[in-house]
Amino acid sequence: MKTTLIIGAGGVGRVVAHKCSQLPETFGNITLASRTRSKCDAIAEEIDYPIQTAEVDADDVSAVVALMAKVQPDILINVALPYQDLSLMEACLQAKVHYLDTANYEPKDDPRFSYEYQWPYHQRFADAGLSALLGSGFDPGVTNVFCAYAQKHFFDEIHTVDIIDANAGDHGLPFATNFNPEINIREITAKGRFWQEGQWRETEPLEVSQSFEFPHPEVGSRDIYLLYHEEMESLCKHLKGVKRLRFWMTFSQNYINHLKVLENVGMTSIEPIDVGGEKIAPLEFLKMVLPDPASLGPLTKGKTCIGCVIDGIKDGQRLQKYIYNICDHEEAYRETNSQAISYTTGVPAMIGAKMVLDGHWKKPGVYNMEQHDPDPFMAALAQYGLPWEVVDGAPFLQQLLKHNP
Repeated sequence: MKTTLIIGAGGVGRVVAHKCSQLPETFGNITLASRTRSKCDAIAEEIDYPIQTAEVDADDVSAVVALMAKVQPDILINVALPYQDLSLMEACLQAKVHYLDTANYEPKDDPRFSYEYQWPYHQRFADAGLSALLGSGFDPGVTNVFCAYAQKHFFDEIHTVDIIDANAGDHGLPFATNFNPEINIREITAKGRFWQEGQWRETEPLEVSQSFEFPHPEVGSRDIYLLYHEEMESLCKHLKGVKRLRFWMTFSQNYINHLKVLENVGMTSIEPIDVGGEKIAPLEFLKMVLPDPASLGPLTKGKTCIGCVIDGIKDGQRLQKYIYNICDHEEAYRETNSQAISYTTGVPAMIGAKMVLDGHWKKPGVYNMEQHDPDPFMAALAQYGLPWEVVDGAPFLQQLLKHNP
């Protein structure tokens, strides 16, 4: 029987534990670990499947290696913080364990994120005969696989991709982030970036926006904002003929107003300040006073819509496709006690781990999602809770061409 170690007990960790427990033939003995064991115990009590729990500091390589020596996992599913990716990759190399995460590494003292820190591990994982799968969430993750699927089945060349992430859910609170507040706010307040004609181009944070009519009536028309997102960093290397990549996310005006006020008073800064003799970054303090994203599950109603509008060439003719998923917050909560933001990240993490353990994507080295055969992953998405649609992308591309930064 295989053994699985999950590190991270937030909303995504909860979903991963629930979904892995539904497939005992794949994941076998499951251990859920985090810095706070009581969080793991609470999740384990929700699940009608024996899950072991443990306390571990994911920043401490030797402590993680010691836990792995005890648990003897076949794979580590890392749903801890992006700051901890490198320490967990180091631990996997020492303990000879396959690795998976959902977001790329971020230096804690530098508000940026890039695969440049993890790609250099490729040869070490290859030499060890271990698989490392990067970014197996939804975006990054499923969006990468959508592109790979389109490249395999619909296009001879892909010229443009617009990744669009809409959360049309409502939790009724004045202000809250859908995932870790510190990570979320760092991402949103960074400069926007998009890939065009072989180079990166920058915009000011949230400078570029437009309205977009989504395919589901409950999502409707939303304001989308251009951001930088890590999947573009790998897709620009792996999509044949790609000329432009952009990432868009929806925000309400209420969210933007709150964020601007917090920025204006310095609460989004990561520079530590002295508070009664203690050094603390304002953003870290803000994270402590904002609602825990894991608490939003029972409050949130509505749907998410995340997908890719793709433009390219097939048999000499121009072609557009829109591949997307609709996820319902309340349905996600009924199944896993988590809202759809956690669900849409946790389900692909489980599926990515299944791809490795079942041998479909078991290839020594460090890989992004689109570097593997998309077909078994796409089939599993539909089977395990994230059905997808493919429609004519032309009317959606026309909307996006109205604003061409």
